Order: sequence, then C-alpha cells, then structure tokens
Amino acid sequence: MGAELRLSATQALGLCPKLWTCRLLTARLRRQARPAGYRELRRVSRSKLHKILLQGELRPHKVRYYVERRDPEFESMAAVLHVYKEVKILHEGLLRGEIREPGMVAVSYDEKPGIEALAQKTPDRPPMPGQHAGPTRDYKHKRLGTVSLLAGLDLHRGTVTAMVSEMHKSKDFIELLQKLDAAYPATTTLRLTLDNHSAHILKETQRYLASRPQRFQFVFVPKHGSWLNLVENMFSKMRRACSGKSGYTANRNSSSASTCTSKK
Repeated sequence: MGAELRLSATQALGLCPKLWTCRLLTARLRRQARPAGYRELRRVSRSKLHKILLQGELRPHKVRYYVERRDPEFESMAAVLHVYKEVKILHEGLLRGEIREPGMVAVSYDEKPGIEALAQKTPDRPPMPGQHAGPTRDYKHKRLGTVSLLAGLDLHRGTVTAMVSEMHKSKDFIELLQKLDAAYPATTTLRLTLDNHSAHILKETQRYLASRPQRFQFVFVPKHGSWLNLVENMFSKMRRACSGKSGYTANRNSSSASTCTSKK
C-alpha cells in the first residue's frame, strides 16, 4: 500500500501539488490505512515515513531531468570531443616546449540572452555597530531592460572575447567574429564550437565568412547538446558569482555590469 502510494502521481489522486511531500504522503497514508487493512499505519509519523522512503531509495519530492535523443545526428558530438582532445594535446606540447604557437585556436562560443539589467536606486549602507552587523540594501531597483551577452572562450589561454548587445542576431554575431578576427594573428585559424542558432548560418553570416576564407571553422554541437559547449560552464559560474547577495550597479552600455545582473 505504502509503495503504491509513493509511486502514484499526486494529480491522479485528485491532489493539487504535482509532487509528494512527507506531509502530504503522511496524511494520505493515515486516511487510507484502515480501509486498506494497514491499521498500523494510522499513526505513522513523518519521521518514520522519511526513514521508510530512505530505505526504499525513493525521493518522491525530487525531480531528475533527462534529455531524450531527438537528434538523429547526436553522434556528431564526437567532432566536439575531438576538438577538446586536440586542445589538451596542444597544451601538453606547449608545456613541454615542443610547440611554440598553435596554428589553430579553439574557441567555445555561445550567447546568453535575456540578461536582466538592474540598477540600485540608493547606495548600500555600511555596517553600523549596534544597529546592523552587515551592509544593508534597499530592495527596490530600476529595471533597465534586458541584454544579450555574446562570448567566445579561448580554450588554450582562458581569455574571453565578449560583447553585450540588445539582440543576438546575425549582425551581432558578425560583430563578435570581427572582434575575434582582430584579437588573433592573421595566420591563425579560429575554430569555433557553437550551436545551430539561425544567426550562425544565415546568408549574412555566410557572406562575411566568405570574405575571410580559411579564417574561421565552425564545429556545431548536436541539438539538445549545449552542455557539450564549455563556455556554458563559464556562464554558469558567472550566474552563481554575480547574482544573489553581491552588489552591483548596472549600465546597459557596460558589459561587465550587465553580465552581473543575470537572475536566470
């Protein structure tokens, strides 16, 4: 009886919450114990139920996400993994002095759209003995709209080429490519690992690439495989470091300030 209830969907039983909690499950067990012939469960406690769930290795209050393979060419991720392996080999060669300067640089590129640009209305107040031990901050802030962060992470040196834009259309992507073009020697080939966003494959982008032959190479991650792109790790660390308790003053024209206002 208990196992059946733990594995049943809450909504199928007419309950509003989508997931079981110990409180809900305890109440359900107590109501259904006598009719089902489990009289000893009428007085089951939440702590006892918690132990039962632990013993049964069940976590009905937690959801684990997964991704189905909807892309028939998902095995193309091997091309991305080869890029990372080559980066490792080049790095080891540089450390041993066998390679002076790589002729090809791997760059992990992506966009982070919808970053919320915020600005404080009043400055923070410093700690005051006997009043408040830490800094205090007005909870109200100004909303300055949203921006997109376009960033390319150099997988050899760890440097980032980035820009903040109102949108992330083809012209914005081309502008970022131009910044990359100016940042590296003309003889270096730039190999970008990126997704299949429309801005990366439109005719406008293709025309720019044709004007710079042999300068850029694109390695596309498979659909639903953005986690393969290492720049996503950088975005994740930025979100954790720049949101929450840290203070900030946002300016829509400032890349450093805008990127530190993400609440996603």
